[in-house]
Formats: sequence, structure tokens, C-alpha cells
Amino acid sequence: MDLVAGIDAGTQSLKVLVYDAVTRTIAGSSSAPLALSSGNDGSREQPPADWVAALHACFQAIDPAVRSRIAALAVSGQQHGFVPVDAAGDVLAPAKLWCDTSTSAECVQIMDAVGGPARTIALAGNPVLTGYTASKLPWTKAHRPEAYARLATILLPHDYLNFVLTGQRFCEYGDASGTGWLDVRTRTWSKELLRATDPDRDLAACLPPIAEPDALFDVDPATAAALGVPATAKVAVGGGDNMMAAIGTGCVVPGRLAMSLGTSGTLFAYSDTPVVDPEGAWAAFCSSTGGWLPLICTMNCTVVTEQVAKAFGFSTRDGDAHLRATAPGADGLVMLPFLNGERTPDLPHGKGVLAGLDTTNMTPAHLYRAAMEGATYSLKYGYDAFVRAGMQFDRIVLTGGGSNSAEWRQLVADVFGLPVDVPVQAEGAAFGAALQALWALGRSRGDAASIHDITDRHVALDASLSAQPDPARTQAYASAYARYLRHLDAITPLQRG
Repeated sequence: MDLVAGIDAGTQSLKVLVYDAVTRTIAGSSSAPLALSSGNDGSREQPPADWVAALHACFQAIDPAVRSRIAALAVSGQQHGFVPVDAAGDVLAPAKLWCDTSTSAECVQIMDAVGGPARTIALAGNPVLTGYTASKLPWTKAHRPEAYARLATILLPHDYLNFVLTGQRFCEYGDASGTGWLDVRTRTWSKELLRATDPDRDLAACLPPIAEPDALFDVDPATAAALGVPATAKVAVGGGDNMMAAIGTGCVVPGRLAMSLGTSGTLFAYSDTPVVDPEGAWAAFCSSTGGWLPLICTMNCTVVTEQVAKAFGFSTRDGDAHLRATAPGADGLVMLPFLNGERTPDLPHGKGVLAGLDTTNMTPAHLYRAAMEGATYSLKYGYDAFVRAGMQFDRIVLTGGGSNSAEWRQLVADVFGLPVDVPVQAEGAAFGAALQALWALGRSRGDAASIHDITDRHVALDASLSAQPDPARTQAYASAYARYLRHLDAITPLQRG
């Protein structure tokens, strides 16, 4: 029987997951690490060739008999990155990533050119935030003029991998929302914002066509042979990692709230209509399934816990023991975990802050807890904006690497005061991409099942990993969160200055 594959190209690794929809089991999986180039100016870059090498390595690590049965595949990719490609399809410069803060001044310039943040939101539904693709164009024009002059196509990371797989240049609505140019209400490019990004060039000519959510493309024969998949395999449109994680967690109908604890932290909820905040408190993105996906993104999540563990010479796999050894609130220790700058709250030049150190809490365990709490409080800060807007949720579905931690699952339940569920398939983005491929393949064969029908059948929860909020700890965390907010209020003027 046919298999489907999901490819998740993240910041730290690329993963491939092959799914058997008949037996509802994973037929094969593999992962390859990715390195990140960091600059003192906030630059965060990767050579797209590394993604391609990791893609080939992952497929080679999967049983050839499994690969030979793959009928369709889809790519989940880190959002907002900019891959400049020339007319021949060659990459012109390293990809600037979502966590790149070197272009924050360009964000302001673009928004000022159309009349400020409020006008930007009126045009596209979102402000141009640090890390969004739009700001990377004027930066490239100024710092890499030769590459900019030869630019033929603007591709996002997932778009580029689709180009490698199919030889065709296209994008899709969900990931395109994160460029800063797409009017999410009408699903059309904003001519004013494109002109504000570069008044001397028609950037619309550099944007690939937008494919529909259920579109399928033929795999490139040479790439199929190199990967060991059939020449008849189809490539679905895929999407940004958050959009694919929404599918992988079943967040494809209203009322669902999903949280991803990865290098970045995200919180997202499906909507049948655009959910735009005039203040830009959340990202008003399109989904990759035909709806919308209001989303909160923080730029520092597992990266913070990993940094603390590395500094003290232990593995994050041992982190839960440190959580169990310390009390909620870390005995007064507070961490503002803005190691990469921050988007929620909007502090692109933010730096990490430790406050409340004393002789009792200056221990590795307390610092690790403070890091995990700080990363979670940043998401709570965004969640509060959802609640103020009238959104209501009765539970959280958790995905990403952080969901492997029993203590972090419990901490989320306690901080948010909501039950936490974890899908059986922990790799939500890769699994979601596989399910999107399954859905698109079925539709091409006459199956009328909706994407909700697909997730209803295939997204199962692992009851052994669920967590219920504990009232006593919820109260303790409420006090600690209030302390976090006081420190955030105090430090914000300094970090915005």
C-alpha cells in the first residue's frame, strides 16, 4: 500500500517521517543536524545547500523498501527565511532565517514608508515584525548588492525545498503570510507594502505563484532517483512549520489551541475567518488548509533551556530532575529569556536578564527552572492577548521537543490552568506535512474527505502524557508570572532604547 512522507526542515535539524495511513504507524524516520551561523549584529543564517544535503542523508537512512512505496510527500519549513534565487535556480547568498534580528531597522523603514504600524496592519493584517521576510530584502540590497541585482525569485525555506523536489517555483498561503507582504484577509499581495520594501523595483515579479492547499506537483525525476522514491510520487504544497504542526495536532477547526515548544515557542488556534488584531498583538496568518491561524511566536524556547544545560555541563534529558528539585517560581529567580532578541513581547534588540539572584537560588537547578519558566511565561504573555480578544479554549495540545519533558508538560498545565494533551506522533510538523500529503493525494483520487476528517482519523492522543493543572501550583505560578511581568515592564524601556 502507498505511504506518505513529511519533511520538516527546522533550524537545528531536518527530519523525515514516513507514515502508513492503513496501519496508522510510522514506517520509517530519520534526522540530520543543521548548523547555524550567528553574527554579532544579530544575523542568523544557513546555506540552503545544507538543507539539501540533510534531506538526502535522511532519505538514505530510511529502508529502501519503505522509500519505494512513498506515493506523496510534503515539506514543513522554518518560516520567514529568505532564499534569493537567480533565473537559473542557483542560490545567491546564505538564507537569512526567522531568528535573524539584523534587519530590525528595515522593518521600521518599511512600515514608516506606508504610514506606520497601524497602516501596515490595515494593508496586510500584520505589522512587519523582526524576522519577517520583507525586511531581509532591503538589507540584502544594501549589504549584498550583487546578489540582489541577480535576484529572480524570492523563496522561503520550504519553497526552496519544494523547488529542489519539483523543479518548480511556487508558494502557499500559510507560509506566505509570514513574509509581511500578503494581505491575509484577501489572500493577495499588498502592492503598497511591496513598493515600500523597494520603490525602485517590481518585487511582485520576484514572487512565485501561490498554489492552493490541496495542489499536487510531480516530483523531479532526477531528485526522485537520488532520494529513492518512485518517479510517480507527488509533492503536496506543504507549508510553514507552524501551519504543518497545526495539522499534526488536529488544530484545523475552531476552538483548538496548540502549543509548540521548539527552538521558538508558538501558540496557535484555527479560525474560519481572519482574526486580525489592530495592535498587532499576534500574527494574523492564513492556515495551510484554507482557513486562518492566529499565532503567537516567541524567539526563545528550547534554545534557552539548552543554553543553560550546556553552561552547567548537563543534558536537557536530565532537566526534569532539576525541575523536581526546585519549587514553582524558582525561589524568586526570574529569567527574561531573550537570548535571540524577542518578538513576543516585541523586543528585537532584547537580551536575556536574570533577576532575583541570592545565596539560595544561584544553583544550576534554579537557573534551569527559571529558563523553562521564562520561556513558558513569554507564551503566556501572548496567550493573554488571545484571551483579551475573547478567544476561549478548554485545553492545550502540545508538540515540539519540549513536549518530551514530563515536567514541562505539567508546568504548562499549571501556568495556563488548562489540561495538556500530547499527540502520539510527537513530531507535529513532520507528521502534519505527511497528513497534508495524504489529504491532497486522496483528493486527487476522488476522496472528498476534509482535512478535519483526515486529522480526526489519524491524530491520536497519548493518554499517558496528559497533564492536569494542579490548583496549588497554578496559584504559585500566577504569583511568579506577575513577578516576571513586573521585571518585563521595568526592562522594556531599556531594551527598546
